Amino acid sequence: MRVIGGEFRSRRLKSLPGLETRPTPDRLREALFNVLATRIDDCVFLDVYAGTGAVGIEALSRGARRCVFIEKSRRAVEVIHENLATLGLESRAEVFASKAAAVLERMRVDIAFLDPPYEISKEYDAAMSALDRSETPLVIVQHSSRFTPLEECGHLRLYRVIKQGDNSLSFYER
Repeated sequence: MRVIGGEFRSRRLKSLPGLETRPTPDRLREALFNVLATRIDDCVFLDVYAGTGAVGIEALSRGARRCVFIEKSRRAVEVIHENLATLGLESRAEVFASKAAAVLERMRVDIAFLDPPYEISKEYDAAMSALDRSETPLVIVQHSSRFTPLEECGHLRLYRVIKQGDNSLSFYER
């Protein structure tokens, strides 16, 4: 796995062995950041269910001021810390080793990226509701292309879907 663009372009990231995490494919990350190009500079980015932290690190590489990572797996949190240290990004990041619902409502961010486990749809619903209550202006959810995303969640409205094979990104704005 590597950083696709920005300051750390082509730098390799450590990943987790096995099937514990499902990394966001390079092409899908590239599509995500092409859409976010005009909004990423100087923003506060939130990477929820962060896995190795690749999406949040990509945001930092492309100009996000700060990134908050939320991941409950201790092994994954260690990898996030290692990846941040390798790139010298520790001062621009905060990592929570926690369940997402315990942290989301108190987050004040510009852009939130969610990649919940595909098989746990209740995580998706709980995270979306918490982000609506936190008044996050832009939420992007990665999900299986077979999953039908909510059209709206509170004040968040679906405005765009990008499908690439088995993965899709749904974009919600307040």
